[in-house]
Amino acid sequence: MSANSWLRAWIGLEINLLAFIPLIRDNNNLISTEASLKYFLTQALASSVLLFAVVIIFLNNYPSIQINTLYTKIIILSSLLIKRGAAPFHFWFPNVMEGLSWINRLILITWQKIAPLILISSTMQSRVIIVTIFLSVIIGALGGLNQTSLRKLIAYSSINHLGWIFTAIEARESLWVAYFIFYSFLSFSIIFIFNTFKISHINQLFSLFFNSKTIKFIVFLNLLSLGGLPPFLGFIPKWLVIQSLIANRQLITITVLTVTSLITLFFYLRLCFAAFILNYYETNWITSINIPKTIFKNLIILSFISSFGLFLISLIYMFL
Repeated sequence: MSANSWLRAWIGLEINLLAFIPLIRDNNNLISTEASLKYFLTQALASSVLLFAVVIIFLNNYPSIQINTLYTKIIILSSLLIKRGAAPFHFWFPNVMEGLSWINRLILITWQKIAPLILISSTMQSRVIIVTIFLSVIIGALGGLNQTSLRKLIAYSSINHLGWIFTAIEARESLWVAYFIFYSFLSFSIIFIFNTFKISHINQLFSLFFNSKTIKFIVFLNLLSLGGLPPFLGFIPKWLVIQSLIANRQLITITVLTVTSLITLFFYLRLCFAAFILNYYETNWITSINIPKTIFKNLIILSFISSFGLFLISLIYMFL
């Protein structure tokens, strides 16, 4: 974030990579080791491309060697998109997410996004980023439709949210920071729940919460908030982005983002439908879940903020 040249930014990204690899590698888990290897190879490829672009920038200082700066910026932007796992460079991201623990997944979809997003915001190329926005929201929406793994579901949801973040970067530079803060809080809320109950697949979700009505509604309300359904907290950043797009009269972008957001809401509602209908079958042999009071209070607080955040912020806005 504090780098004043691309070479120092590259060094910072490499230090970040070398610090994250030991966190995700587990000698007792072959899947985690495979995920760490995939992550390392992909990031190394992106770093080599970025270093190649940095060398081109230095060569442009010589009068005898002149390379179009537009191409250089596109190469830099492509390397940063590879590092971040945005479409069309997203193929490694769901596979790596599948092999990590929930805590490492949270770090990957929140903290590890910060440095590439800041660099992308300073290398904005409208034509390239528009293609990335459309591909990210479409692939993120369609990719989650046929998933039974909650890990890959969160991965494709992250790709979809990346499209919204890139739109916020293009619309107004400070807007993406607000979107990222809201997204990080909602991701923390849902991953905190999944990590507490060690849930990784949809069938575990259904069988675990049948006899715990409160926890069931907490989980599904947080899922709907992450999908951006009003009047939950997750609707606020999308609302702000849509307002900026309306002010700039980008109607095609608004249409694509809204339709793909409805698709993501569809696969979240598919998870929540069985829990919200009045009459459905419950198995009698599943015992009730004993949850420590501290964890239960934290779940209630996170769920309250996620569910009623729009009302709270509206009230604060009215009084201010």
